This record gives sequence, C-alpha cells and structure tokens, in this order.
Amino acid sequence: MKKITFDELKKEGYKDIFVWKDKKGTYYSWHKHPYEEIRVMLKGEMVINTKDKSYHLKEGDILKVPAGQIHEAYVLEDCEYICGSKY
Repeated sequence: MKKITFDELKKEGYKDIFVWKDKKGTYYSWHKHPYEEIRVMLKGEMVINTKDKSYHLKEGDILKVPAGQIHEAYVLEDCEYICGSKY
C-alpha cells in the first residue's frame, strides 16, 4: 500500500492539510463544503455516505469528496486520517 505524503497532496493543489482523529461513535451529520475534500485513512474505520453512494474507509483508503457534495460520516472504530482542501 502506497503512503501519500503532505508534499504529494500539496503538489495536487490541496491546502490546509492536517491529521485529524475521531473516536468510535462520532457522527458528522449531512453537510457540504464549497471546496473539494480529501480523506487519507491512516488507521481505524469510518463510513462516509453521499446521497448516491456509501464508502467504507479503512487504513490506506483515500476518498475525494467533490465541492458541494452533500455527505455524512460515521466513525466505526477510533480513527486517524489526513484531511486536505482544494479551493
């Protein structure tokens, strides 16, 4: 599994890159952002749902959520992930 670095994300145009941690049971209700988001799972598990699809993310998975895409997230297991935004 290839590890993605902050520098690689910066080269792809992502800004505000940081590592975030969530505890099992955390829930982010339906929302959207005016920019593209990326999630790079470092450990743990979470589910991100859009109106059309569900993504079960585990260590090593990467998900890009397009600008304006309505989504929600459930943390199934304590997790840690890289976040970035592309404006």
